[in-house]
Amino acid sequence: MRTWSIDNPKASLMGRKRLAIIAAAGQAFLEGGYAKTSMDSIAKAAEVGIKTLYRHFENKDDLFSAVMQAACNPEAFDEVSGEWKKQVDEPERPWFSKPPRTALVAAGIEYLQHVLSDEQLALYRVVTQDAHSFPELGRRYREQVIERSNEVFIRYLTRWISAEGWKIRDKQGAAEVFTALLRSGVFEEVLHGLRTFSDSGIARHARRAATNMLALLNSGHC
Repeated sequence: MRTWSIDNPKASLMGRKRLAIIAAAGQAFLEGGYAKTSMDSIAKAAEVGIKTLYRHFENKDDLFSAVMQAACNPEAFDEVSGEWKKQVDEPERPWFSKPPRTALVAAGIEYLQHVLSDEQLALYRVVTQDAHSFPELGRRYREQVIERSNEVFIRYLTRWISAEGWKIRDKQGAAEVFTALLRSGVFEEVLHGLRTFSDSGIARHARRAATNMLALLNSGHC
């Protein structure tokens, strides 16, 4: 994609077009799935030419990755340049400065509210529906959604490991265990429409998961 300096009037226009393409693509993917959505239909919905669309995105995989990034990491988009920033400083969560007994509950609530949102559930359905035919979808979903979430928790563990005296053999594994505890008995039921969770229900589940995770951390089983 051709880029423009910040003071170039075309930069703002390109940024707006890129946002329009991502918004149109997001709606198209969530409504029709990945396989059945064409680049031509996205260009039409975004009211741009197909050549303009391909100036911004190499292919459909690249565009779907941008949709996931917009859903999970919107602060990474620079509306002036129309580019996704290569390095974005993750804003520090309010719970980062809290001790584990408090922070793990807050982290769990934050995670569940995000992953159980209508938008994230719809995104997950698109990936699982078409990943067997388009393996790149699964890889990009893992990079943009799963690994990003794990990285946040790993940073928290790193900050508190000395103060708490934890002996963590595998921080990545510890992050995956916490995610599994949070999703267990919740994610699939909500995904399949078998159950809904209120804010209080999410908080109760997060507290249980946090209690179990803290016991594992304190026992050295991570």
